[in-house]
Amino acid sequence: MSESGSDEATLVEIFASAQGEGPEVGRSTVFVRFGGCDLRCRWCDSPGTWRPTRRCRIEQRPGSGVFDERENPVAIDEIVAIVERLAERSSTWISLTGGEPLLQPRAIASLSRALASRGRRVYLETHGLHAAALAECVEYVELVSMDWKLASDVAYGPGVAPLPGLDYHDAHDEFLRVAMRARRVYVKVVVTPSTRESELDAMIERIAAVSADVPLVIQPVTPRGGVAARPTPEQCLDWLARAERRLTDVRVIPQTHPIYGVL
Repeated sequence: MSESGSDEATLVEIFASAQGEGPEVGRSTVFVRFGGCDLRCRWCDSPGTWRPTRRCRIEQRPGSGVFDERENPVAIDEIVAIVERLAERSSTWISLTGGEPLLQPRAIASLSRALASRGRRVYLETHGLHAAALAECVEYVELVSMDWKLASDVAYGPGVAPLPGLDYHDAHDEFLRVAMRARRVYVKVVVTPSTRESELDAMIERIAAVSADVPLVIQPVTPRGGVAARPTPEQCLDWLARAERRLTDVRVIPQTHPIYGVL
């Protein structure tokens, strides 16, 4: 499938739940999940989103777990109507997630603009590599949740040219500078037993060079896929201390939605 135009998007699903990660953990959220991703993270909890699909599923009532299916792509005005039906309160976050939503930049710009114009709180969850795509929508996004991918656990997917060099730091640095135009931004890094201190130190220095006040969430991996175990408590506390030497707001927050059994 080709990239959707500004008036439609290729989705995986739309559903209501609670945010399971990051500083807004536990808050009511409607998730608009986009199809397609150009990374392959060893711990990915949604490999079904790696490639766009012909059909998507839409939850019928908030938290019901009852879904209807429809053909992709879906019109932006229809997505907005679904979101407003599932999110009765204006305080509910609307998460644009994936997959990687910024692989459909015109659709994201159109949808985030439409949601913001209706007073909806747009929360963009992204792997943080496509700065030009972010620039098209950042003015309409209230919170950018930016992953910082570490090369020890992440690779580009098939058919996508690799980034220059051996890591993602330059691309993340560029992305973070654009993300600073949003009202709020935080960086999240998933850590595993194989995470290297040199990778974390390089990330920390890059964030500090932009602003030491950018919040950093260190997320111990939830074992799945190619990752069989979490990092040790000693590793997590050491990484927390390393980051706190340079940054003012650092937290260790695991995924919570697997604990209470929601999507």
